[in-house]
Amino acid sequence: MNTIAFDIDADGIATLTIDVPGQSMNVIGPDFLADLDTAITRIASEEGIKGAVIASGKDSGFMAGMDLKYFGSMLASADGQRPAPTAIFDNVFVLNQLFRRLETAGKPVACAIEGTCVGGGFELALACHRRFVGDSPKTQLGLPEILIGLFPGGGGSQRLPRIMGVQASLMYMLQGKLFRPAEAAMLKVVDTVVPQGTALAAAKDWVKANPTANTQPWDVKGFKVPGGAGGFNPAFVQTMAGALPMTLKQTQRNMNAPIALLSAVYEGITLPMDRAIRIESKYFAKVAADPQASNMIRTLFVNKQAAERGARRPKDEPKAPTTKLAMLGAGMMGAGIATVAAQAGMDVVLFDRDQAYAEKGKAHVEAVLAKRLGRGMTPEKMAATLARVTPTTDYAALAGADFVIEAVFEDVAIKAEVTKQVEAVLGADTIFGSNTSTLPITKLANAWSKPENFIGVHFFSPVEKMPLVEIILGEKTGPAAIAKALDFVAQIKKTPIVVHDSRGFYTSRSFGTYVQEGAELVGEGINPALIENAGKQLGMPTGPLAVSDEVSIELGVKIMTAAKKELGDAYVPQGSDDIMLKMVEADRLGRKNGKGWYDYPEGGKKHLSPVLGELFPRADAQPDVEEVKERLLYRQLIECARCFEEGVLETPEDGDIGAIFGWGFAPYTGGPFSHMDTVGIAHVVAVLDRLAAAHGPRFAPTAQLREMAANGATFYRPVPSRAAA
Repeated sequence: MNTIAFDIDADGIATLTIDVPGQSMNVIGPDFLADLDTAITRIASEEGIKGAVIASGKDSGFMAGMDLKYFGSMLASADGQRPAPTAIFDNVFVLNQLFRRLETAGKPVACAIEGTCVGGGFELALACHRRFVGDSPKTQLGLPEILIGLFPGGGGSQRLPRIMGVQASLMYMLQGKLFRPAEAAMLKVVDTVVPQGTALAAAKDWVKANPTANTQPWDVKGFKVPGGAGGFNPAFVQTMAGALPMTLKQTQRNMNAPIALLSAVYEGITLPMDRAIRIESKYFAKVAADPQASNMIRTLFVNKQAAERGARRPKDEPKAPTTKLAMLGAGMMGAGIATVAAQAGMDVVLFDRDQAYAEKGKAHVEAVLAKRLGRGMTPEKMAATLARVTPTTDYAALAGADFVIEAVFEDVAIKAEVTKQVEAVLGADTIFGSNTSTLPITKLANAWSKPENFIGVHFFSPVEKMPLVEIILGEKTGPAAIAKALDFVAQIKKTPIVVHDSRGFYTSRSFGTYVQEGAELVGEGINPALIENAGKQLGMPTGPLAVSDEVSIELGVKIMTAAKKELGDAYVPQGSDDIMLKMVEADRLGRKNGKGWYDYPEGGKKHLSPVLGELFPRADAQPDVEEVKERLLYRQLIECARCFEEGVLETPEDGDIGAIFGWGFAPYTGGPFSHMDTVGIAHVVAVLDRLAAAHGPRFAPTAQLREMAANGATFYRPVPSRAAA
C-alpha cells in the first residue's frame, strides 16, 4: 500500500498509519481509497487481527478531506463533459461504502487523532467505534464543507446527528463550524481527550480492552437519536421547520448545499444507516454536479491555496522575509497592519507626524490583542507582541527596516514628501510599499529613486479581519519588490492577488461600480429599500447604500474630485457623480456623521432616511427586484471584464479571489469570471447590450467579450476545446 502503513502488533492490533506521499496534509484521493479498501478487507478477514487503530504519520495533523483536484476529476468524463447523474452518484458513493464497511467489519476500530481532522478525515473518524484526540489547543475537528459549496458526503450528515442530536449537529454543519478537543468531548463527538502525543497509545489500549466493541450505536436495535427524530417527534419537527426558513434567509436562496444538507438529514435520520448513506450520496451528487460547487471549490479552496503558496511569486527570487517593518502612518489602516505584522513576529516601527497619534496606533494594537486573551493569546504572548511595536515621530528610528509600508493621507504630494524622507534614512534599495487604495502606483513611485523597488500593497479594513491583500505593480516594479511583498503577505497569513496599475486598481475600481449603480438607481427614483434588498438577494454582504455609508459618501466624492483633477478631459463622468455630490452638499456624509443614505439615531437602529424621498423623488413606476439585481450584478461584471481586457488583471483566478475576499462579491458564484463562464459569455454580452441600450454606455460589452462570445471561449478556457467545437 502506498498511503497506509499496515502493522500488526503482538496483541493482534493492526495500526493503520496514514501518510499520503507528496502532500503536506493527508487527503483522500484514489490511492488512499484503494489502500483503505485493502486494509478493511484484511481487518475483516484475518482472524489474527483483533481490532484496529487508525492514526496519521504526518506532523501536520490527522487528515483533511477529499483531494479537491481528484474530486474535480470525478465530475468529468474522458471527453471533458459532465458524466451522467448515475455515474456521479456511483463515484461519490465509493467513500460512503468504504466507511460503512469499516464500521461493520466485525472488529473494534479506534481513531487516534493528533492535530487537524476535518472534512472526509473527520467522517473517517466518525465511522470508527471510538475516537481519541490529543489535547493540543491548535487541534480542530469538524465538517466545514458547506464553506466551499458542498456538504458532508462521507456519512457525516448521517452520523453526526446520531451522535450529538439533529439540532446541534445542524448548527455546526450549516455554518461549517469546527470543534476544539474539549468542546468535541463535551458534545460527545469524540470519546476521550488525552495529553498531546498519547492518542495512539490510548487507542491501542482501548481496542485491547474491548475486543467485542465492534458495533456502532445506530446499528443496535432500539437506538434513538439524541433529542429525537422523525415526523412524530415535536422537537425534530420544530427544528426542521425552523431550519429551512432560517437557511433560506441566510443564503438568500442562492446556495445549493445547505438545502441539500437539510434534505439529507430530514430524509435519512430515521432510516437504517445503509439506506441513510445512499440518501446522503443522492443529494451530494446533485450538489456536486452543479457548476456552483466546482466554481466555489476552484476559487475558495484550490486557487486561494495556490495564491497563498506563491503562485504569482517570481520563481528565481530568493526568499525575502521581513524582520523589521517601517509602518508609516498610525491611523486605522497603519495600526491594523502593525498589529498583524507584530503578531507574525516582526519588529514594527510605527511612525506618525505626532507622537500622540503614534501612541494611539500602538493602543489599537493592544486593544486588538486584549480581545484575543483566552483565545490562543496569553498575557505573556501579548506583552511580547506589544514590545515589538515602537511608536515614534523620528525618521531616524526607521533605520534597519527591511520593508516599508506607507499608509498616510491619500494625497500625492504628502505621500511624496514622506517617501523622500524615508529614502534619506533607508536608501532606495529598500523595498517601499504603498497602501493607497486608489492613487496610481507608477506616479507615487516617482518619489523613490529606484521605482523598481516601489510597489502597491493594498490592505482592506479592518486589516485584522479582512483576508485579502492586493499587490499592485507599477510600470517599473521589479521582481525583487514583488517577491518581498508576497513574502510579507505570506508571513501575516493573508491571501494575495497581483494586479497592474490603474486608478482604483482592480478591487476599488470594480467595487465602486456596485455603490455607483446603487446611487444611480436612487437618482432615478427607485425605492431605496428595493435597491438594498436586491443587493442582499444578489448575495452581496450588504446593500450598495449601506456599504456606501460605511466607506463614507464624502470619501467617494473626494476620490471622484481627485480623479477629475488628475485626468482632466479624459475623465468619464458617471451618473452617480451628481447624486453623491448632492448627498454631500446636504451634509449626508455617511455613518461617520450619523446621516447618509441611512439615519443613525443615537442608541437606536439605523434605518433608510426619509430625507431621500425629498432629495430624490420616488418614480411612479418601480422595477421588479430581478431587474435591480441584474443591474447591480452586471455593472460589476462589465468593470471586471474591462480590468481583464486592459491588463489590470492577468488571470481570472486573481479576479475571482479579489472579488470575493476583497469586496464580498457573491461567493456562491465562485467570483465574477467564474460566473460569466457559467452563464455563458454570449449570454453576458446579450444582457449587457440590452442594459446599455436602456441605461447607457457604462454597460457596453468590451471588444474582448464580443470576441470570446463569437469564438466560444471562456475566461478559464480561452481556447475552446475540440469537444466544445
